[in-house]
This record gives sequence, structure tokens and C-alpha cells, in this order.
Amino acid sequence: MTAGTTAKVPSENARGIAAGFGAYALWGLFPIFFDALRPSGPWEILAHRILWTLLLCAIVLAVLRDWRWILPLRQQPRLLAGVTAAAVFIAINWVVYVAAVTSGHTSDAALGYFLNPLTTVALGVLVLRERLRPLQWAAVTVGVVAGAYLAFAAGTFPTTALILAFSFALYGLVKKKVGDTLPALHSLSLETAILGPAAAIILVIVAFSTAGATFGNGVTHSGLLVLSGVATAIPLLLFAAAARRIPLVTVGLIQFITPIMQLLCAVLVLDEHLPRERWIGFGIVWIALLLLATDSVLKAWSTRSSSIRG
Repeated sequence: MTAGTTAKVPSENARGIAAGFGAYALWGLFPIFFDALRPSGPWEILAHRILWTLLLCAIVLAVLRDWRWILPLRQQPRLLAGVTAAAVFIAINWVVYVAAVTSGHTSDAALGYFLNPLTTVALGVLVLRERLRPLQWAAVTVGVVAGAYLAFAAGTFPTTALILAFSFALYGLVKKKVGDTLPALHSLSLETAILGPAAAIILVIVAFSTAGATFGNGVTHSGLLVLSGVATAIPLLLFAAAARRIPLVTVGLIQFITPIMQLLCAVLVLDEHLPRERWIGFGIVWIALLLLATDSVLKAWSTRSSSIRG
């Protein structure tokens, strides 16, 4: 290995880690951003988020003159079906998340993203027939206990959290089934293009209803609605850059930044009150996540040791 190659690897790794932290930190600040979009409702915000993201992607593609990948899609119905399913799941995730934040339930959203790794593992077993290691089984079991506790002892079934967890897990599952066929920019462009007509219809309906707040609450509010496209696209592209450069286990450990920041935003910035039972439920979930993270690290070390010996 040459000196140039040696220097390049740590540099790529460092850029990947920086991109990962950037993506998850931005997602962690989303509660503050979407709370500032009130009095717009979740469907209105969803529509703006889709259309402005689509416009941003179109501008970037135009600047790069990157259009050749679009026409061949007509001969790939399986890919189009997969991307359409992914678009539906991410739209569900977005609208439920915004509804949680704007209704004062950001802690429910944070719980959803804490549960997401566990639901992803569960879907791997149920759909992909993957075999779990002992620590993974323990983590899933503890996660089920946490859900049961929150439903019964805390007196509230975690509906919002479960919808967020499963919609994002299903989004990831569909992307995995479709394969890494499209780069991140192409995938985001196609997903928002598929959702675009529905988003336009939503804005038309909102415009003729009393609930609409589009461009009617001052320059700052209008500017934030426009920026929702940038806020959506940048962390997704940073995440894609991180996933290409650093191991999946590192990405998995960094992801816990997001729900931690969201929980802190809920309690410290948005003044949400969490009863003692909810904190206990969060504590049980954190035990499950610790088991999952430990398993990931041990698996990575084992794989690395085997490759060194080989």
C-alpha cells in the first residue's frame, strides 16, 4: 500500500463520519424546524416538503445535466414499483412525524426513532428470514417488553412511535429489496416526483380551506416552507455520503444521535412534559438499544479479526 493510499483511507473515513454526524444532527433538530412551521398543518407541510425537495433536485440535476438515467426507467417496472412503495412509506413517515411535532408530541416521535432499529431487525426476521444472534434476540425481546410497558403501565399505546418506526423500517426494507440501483440524488428525485401530483392536489385543497396557512403568515413563515425542501434533501444526501464511506455498524451507532436530540428538543426547547412512566419506558428501550449496539460492535470486531487472520 502506497503512502498516498494510506492517507486517502483515513481521509475518506473521516469525511464519512463527519457526513454521518451532520445528517443525524440535522434530523435531530427537525422538531425545532417543524414546530416553527405552525400554524401550517401536517398535510400542508408534507406537500411543501415534497414539492420544494422535487424542485431542488430538478435544479441540481439540471446544473449537472444528469438526465440520462430517467428514460431507461421505463424498462424497469420492478424498480419503479419498489421506488413507488418506498415513496409511500416515507410520505407516511413524514406526515406522522410532522403531526407529532406540531401537536406537542415530539417525545412520541423520538420514541419512534429509538424503536426503529428494533423494528428493522424484526422485519429482517419476518420478511427476509434472517437469523438473529443471541444479543439481537435479547434486544428484540426487551423492545417488546418496552412496548407492552408503555401500552399498559404508562396507560398509552405508542401508536405514533410504532407507525414512525415501522414506516421507516419498511422504507429501508423496500430500498434493500430494490437494491442500490439508484444513487441518492436520483432516488430522492424519483420518490418526490412520484409523490408530486398528490402533493399538488393537497395544496389545492388546502388553498380552498380555512386550515391553509401557505404564504399567509409573513415572510419568515413562507421562507421556512420553501426551505423545507433543502431541510429534507441535505441530511438525506449527507447520509448517503456517509453510508458509502464508513462501515454500517458505525452508521448504526451514530444514528442514536437523532432520537436523543429530538428528546432533548421536546423537553428542553418545546416544553413537553414526560411522566415518570414514559421515562421508565424510554429506559427499557435504551437497554434494548445497548444490547443491539453491543452485538453490532462485537460482530464488527469478529469480522475484522477473521479478515486479518485470513
